[in-house]
Amino acid sequence: MLGLLIAAIVTTWVGYMLYKRYKPQGVLLAAGIILMVCTVVFGTGTILQAKQSTGFIWFDIFEAIKQLMSGRLAGLGLTIMSIGGFVRYMEQCGANQALVELSAVPLKWVKSPLTVMIIAYVIGHIVDIFIPSHAGLGLLLMLTMYPIMINAGISKLTAVSVIATAKFTDIGPISSNTVLAAHTAGLDPATYFLQYQMPVVIAPILVVGLAHYFIQPWWDKREGLQVNQSVAQQTDAKEGSKEKPPFVYALLPTLPLFLVVAFSPLFITTIKMDVVTAMLMSTIVAMVFEFVRLRDIRPVMDNIMTFFDGMGKQFVVVVSLIICAETFALGLVKVGAVDALIQCAQSAGLALTSTVLIISIIMVVCSFIMGSGNASFFAFASLAPKIAAHLNVNPVFILLPMELSSGYGRCMSPITAAIVAISSIAGVSPFDVSKRVAIPVALGLITNWISIYILFL
Repeated sequence: MLGLLIAAIVTTWVGYMLYKRYKPQGVLLAAGIILMVCTVVFGTGTILQAKQSTGFIWFDIFEAIKQLMSGRLAGLGLTIMSIGGFVRYMEQCGANQALVELSAVPLKWVKSPLTVMIIAYVIGHIVDIFIPSHAGLGLLLMLTMYPIMINAGISKLTAVSVIATAKFTDIGPISSNTVLAAHTAGLDPATYFLQYQMPVVIAPILVVGLAHYFIQPWWDKREGLQVNQSVAQQTDAKEGSKEKPPFVYALLPTLPLFLVVAFSPLFITTIKMDVVTAMLMSTIVAMVFEFVRLRDIRPVMDNIMTFFDGMGKQFVVVVSLIICAETFALGLVKVGAVDALIQCAQSAGLALTSTVLIISIIMVVCSFIMGSGNASFFAFASLAPKIAAHLNVNPVFILLPMELSSGYGRCMSPITAAIVAISSIAGVSPFDVSKRVAIPVALGLITNWISIYILFL
């Protein structure tokens, strides 16, 4: 129980530091090292096995971190960085913008404000599969669908709230959380997406959309909001001043999804296609499109640097967070906290359903406090196989609710980067947006748990 007490103290400190907006990488890395130092000092566990040891126990702490980094950079890290590179290239060449604009075309002929709102909501979730960044998707929707919703007579807060919930599910085989969950469960990302994510999220998406339909007009009436038509006109003017990419570019962001799904174990089994290969192939195809469009080889060759720039940014933001979060998780394991928790659960007789509910609530709270679904899921994902082994179940049944719940907590947090960004563009308070989305997202979360229990538990 000493290890559990130490872990509780350090975890509380981590929560406090994250609440104070310290960088999560530094906090989680420091917490992991502190936990492993306590492991050595109090003798609550071992850092490395004898075959892996450096021969000096204090050096073993850093050897363990090095081994963790080596494994992540060569596997999962490369996958996430390649996704980041492809997404950055899609942004640079305008393909993401073309995809969203093409999706928004039907909205211009719909006159009912609430119908426009629901169609925009559905389109947001469709595009969500191809654009893994919450902030990136939100900004694109603000550029394209926000003016349409405003012109249809929808209030700014309602429009921003709908856009904020376009990614509460955080699904798709190119999502960082999906890749990590699939990797930890020993599955292909496409298999995890089609067999586990998709069946679960359909009902929550419908419930959240229905909740928006009834709750947002109630909020508008309660707050006496008026539509500001000049905002739409100004945004349309800005949009019109930019050079628009060809509509055929809308196909480019969908290409990796097509490749990883088509050549997954579910369909074509004779050919193997992993995410990294799909990203590289799709980027080369995009370069060909750019050459045909620009008729100049120099900008095509120069612009490939945006791919590597995107890879670097993913290392700085996402891969570094995974490494630091897993260092923290490693510290929790080494200090004996996880074993103590499992023993407590065993003595309390907690079943799989109870364990899943508790873990999901923890993920929602952590994501809300951190303002990030990645940070919370990355911190605890590596513990899922150990918990699953104790319960004698497939790790995916622990990872799935953890991963999906983190998205719900993020969408309700007023400090989430995407919500702060889109709120500032619309000139509204992120706290008001958080208030507006709380009930729909909470209903979606409950529906998510019910779907998981019915389908898999």
